[in-house]
Amino acid sequence: MLKDVFIGLSQNRLLTAAAKKYGLKLGAQTVVAGTNIEETIKSIRSLNAQGISATVDNLGEFVFEREAALEAKTNIMDMIEAIHKNGVDAHISLKPTQLGLDIDYGFCLENLKEIVALAHNYHMHINIDMEDYGHVQPSYDLLNELSKDYDNIGTVIQAYFFRAMDDLQEHKDLRLRIVKGAYKEPADVAYQTREEIDENFIKLIEYHLLNGKFTSIATHDHNIINHVEAFIKEHDISYDKFEFQMLYGFRKELQRELADKGYNFCTYVPFGDDWYAYFMRRLAERPQNLNLVFKQVFTKKNNIAIGALAGAFVLGRATKKRK
Repeated sequence: MLKDVFIGLSQNRLLTAAAKKYGLKLGAQTVVAGTNIEETIKSIRSLNAQGISATVDNLGEFVFEREAALEAKTNIMDMIEAIHKNGVDAHISLKPTQLGLDIDYGFCLENLKEIVALAHNYHMHINIDMEDYGHVQPSYDLLNELSKDYDNIGTVIQAYFFRAMDDLQEHKDLRLRIVKGAYKEPADVAYQTREEIDENFIKLIEYHLLNGKFTSIATHDHNIINHVEAFIKEHDISYDKFEFQMLYGFRKELQRELADKGYNFCTYVPFGDDWYAYFMRRLAERPQNLNLVFKQVFTKKNNIAIGALAGAFVLGRATKKRK
């Protein structure tokens, strides 16, 4: 039920608009590395100083206007230039819907080609994020088309989908980020229980560690991390074959601890003002993340948790009125 609440909040346009307007006052800087490129590069430098790399996400998705998609493309390309110019250790993660997938497939493909080509010139990786189930196959179609000409791209495998293992095996020669999944999906396409998702998550990680090119293991779950540590030791897997990933602002001590152990570690770094839906889905993906935010928010006198709970209250009241 809590997951459903956060998914509902992520889709609330009124709260999204308010978050954009009052983001910093709500404590958005706890989960967003910067609202502009300059601030974000500064945050990346701080991570790099701790032995942590970054994958940078220009916040925003489900774009239905060409102008907005072109603006997103420009923002991403400007960030690529800034990463190269400043010599920071970072690459790009992007969402096809932000670049026009819901407008026109060919339009989106051309936008992606420009981005991937620029990054390729700088030997920079581009990760194509996966979104809700309705966009999964079109996103793979884009990936497969781009793979004909470029070798600096990878994608995401979402463990809650029944098709996840087939997709992973088909793309095992690419750099893959394996996640649990953050959207609300129906029972005919996705596992519904935490136990089922975790079981499949581990299967996917183990398969790609043994058979794939490079594995990004994206989780805050220390039980999963402990399992992976034991697995790589048992199978003598080189540290060059994988990395751990976590979200910016979450479990920062554990991030540093894993980096200090000598593991490759990458932080998912969002930037921009369209942070609200992103943050709500992170809570929906793993409601325990709310506890992590509580610990960090109140020690810094921020109000993210208050904003989230206020949003839940508004949504609850609206639901009761509809009844």
